[in-house]
Amino acid sequence: MSGWDEGAVYYSDQAHSWDDRGGDAPTAAADNHTILQKLKEFIRNFETDKNVFPYREGLVHNPKFLVVDLEDLDAFDPDLPAKLRSNPADYLPLFEMAAAQVLVSLKTKVAGDTGVMEEPVTGDVQILLTSKEDPVSMRSLGAQYISRLVKIAGITIAASRTKAKATYVTLICKNCKKGKQVPCRPGLGGAIVPRSCDHIPQPGEEPCPIDPWLVVPDKSKYVDQQTLKLQENPEDVPTGELPRNILLSVDRHLVQTVVPGSRLTIIGIYSIYQASNSSAAQKGAVAVRQPYIRVVGMEQANEASSRGPAAFTQEEIEEFKKFAAEPDAYKNICAKIAPSIFGHDDVKKAVACLLFGGSRKNLPDGVKLRGDINVLLFGDPSTAKSQFLKFVEKTAPVAVYTSGKGSSAAGLTASVIRDSSSREFYLEGGAMVLADGGVVCIDEFDKMRPEDRVAIHEAMEQQTISIAKAGITTVLNSRTSVLAAANPPSGRYDDLKTAQDNIDLQTTILSRFDLIFIVKDIRMYSQDKVIASHIIKVHASANTTTGESRVSKEENWLKRYLQYCRTECHPRLSESAATLLQNNYVKIRQDMRRQANETGEAAAIPITVRQLEAIVRLSEALAKMKLSHVATEENVQEAIRLFTVSTMDAAKSGIAQQVNLTPDMANEIKQAEIQIKRRIGIGNHLSERRLIDDLVRMGLNDSIVRRALIIMHQRDEIEYKRERRVVFRKA
Repeated sequence: MSGWDEGAVYYSDQAHSWDDRGGDAPTAAADNHTILQKLKEFIRNFETDKNVFPYREGLVHNPKFLVVDLEDLDAFDPDLPAKLRSNPADYLPLFEMAAAQVLVSLKTKVAGDTGVMEEPVTGDVQILLTSKEDPVSMRSLGAQYISRLVKIAGITIAASRTKAKATYVTLICKNCKKGKQVPCRPGLGGAIVPRSCDHIPQPGEEPCPIDPWLVVPDKSKYVDQQTLKLQENPEDVPTGELPRNILLSVDRHLVQTVVPGSRLTIIGIYSIYQASNSSAAQKGAVAVRQPYIRVVGMEQANEASSRGPAAFTQEEIEEFKKFAAEPDAYKNICAKIAPSIFGHDDVKKAVACLLFGGSRKNLPDGVKLRGDINVLLFGDPSTAKSQFLKFVEKTAPVAVYTSGKGSSAAGLTASVIRDSSSREFYLEGGAMVLADGGVVCIDEFDKMRPEDRVAIHEAMEQQTISIAKAGITTVLNSRTSVLAAANPPSGRYDDLKTAQDNIDLQTTILSRFDLIFIVKDIRMYSQDKVIASHIIKVHASANTTTGESRVSKEENWLKRYLQYCRTECHPRLSESAATLLQNNYVKIRQDMRRQANETGEAAAIPITVRQLEAIVRLSEALAKMKLSHVATEENVQEAIRLFTVSTMDAAKSGIAQQVNLTPDMANEIKQAEIQIKRRIGIGNHLSERRLIDDLVRMGLNDSIVRRALIIMHQRDEIEYKRERRVVFRKA
């Protein structure tokens, strides 16, 4: 045995391998036996109600794994959970053994009448633990927790591919060909290989040398294993710190149940392993180990994974149906959307439609039509655009918030990353992939680089992201709605410019937005007064604690209702609504064609078949809010009204002028405005005819003066009186 522990220390957490009690080994075995009996008793006889045996039935229905609630175990026998918590590595194998034995005994009763009574072959049963206790923080995990049960919560940020992990290694002696099976430590540990062969040599036979064993991989037993990285939840990170992450190892039936980006709460054994890629400097430090958590139970938080079905109680469903049956359900929902923002009623309605979404359709020939609604808010600064985005990020079941300058094409779609340990490439999903089934909020949409904006095109219409980089060719799903906010190129929306100059985005991306709102900061005395009082009220009554809990409850209620509507309801258009929509679309196209013929140029925002689909989706979303399965004519009318006040209004915005404005003309119009303001004092009026004559005498062009008057009238700086003969200048 000399030199047995040179270089590395071998240690074991194998069940009863070297027992602490050393001398009284029989009592230890007896102790384990009684615990085994207790655990079998628990699985067989634990009942929740009269004659309801959850664990026994669970085993029969699903012989692969059994989910055990620690609270139930506590109710059955109070000192079992304490033993499990303090020494899980010893007692979990016992528990699994007990479950397997109970399963065999349950199965034999079933397979009775075949003539021959043979024991059915059952595999191992995996025990998964759950408990209602609060998770501890990742930062507080320290040495005192090693090889105990801990419960932590976080977000998975990476998942490795599945590996095979040996549970039993078969060894063969290269001298005498004698075989031996050695158990492997669970988790990330290895096997302990004995140094010498215990074969006693016959006289004249060569004795077996030291280290005679060869591993036979084919005869060993394996289970699946996968490693995950868990990062702290963003809300738990202290201010100014970076989020920590920890390594998790999952095995058997938990493998490949988690996708990166989902929120988890896990119960596991806090253990340590020797980092393989540690540098030579650390080789001397024999006792330094890396911590990881061996997961023995996992639950996904329902809010984050809209992929899993959310569980609704019967009362909740009744409450939702009652709410949807009210006549003004639509109004109530819109009142719940961003209540701290004043006005902007149509934008709120659009955001409500975006959150509920239309219904996806799969056609028989394999074409998928998207059901998600995309909205663009476009306009002046300080018109609460970003607040809408922040609200949606909080309310939508899955949401990702990014800003235009701070996001690249790879960050929005997917990036190819080289794994540090195995040197192989793997994909990491970006914002659009992580928000699959939810909403992506993109602020400062106009500040994005054009080549990055192109990356979103495919995600917005086809709802997939195709990638061909570094030998990886694949298609990822991104079934997301996009809510974007943008400013005009000059910072403010300029009425002097045409719609094209104001909306500095390409037609290709504009046609992918269902609704485009131009939000202007209009200076109106009465409205300013109301807005000011509203904002001051919001600031004054902000941090009252009683109000806070109620608001979060409202938000939470809206979230649950959203989730319920999205899972339960997939409306379709009714016949009458379809014909109404068809006639309206044709009419809109005719209007746009006529406008294009008059002005001699195409509209800044195209009206295409996509816009027709947009109205269909809006009608479906409006029907979904009331949990109705058919979109009626009034839904279609409201959808058309929303479409008209947003996109159509934006398409017709700017001056509908006969000629393009050159910079010189804009300059001349400005000069004319200055002269008009000089002529008419605030609160005075003057005949329009005389004003125009005066200015023409000064050498200004007649049409330019008229256009200046039109613009001032649009800005609400002047108004016409006495059948447009007199111009009155307002404050």
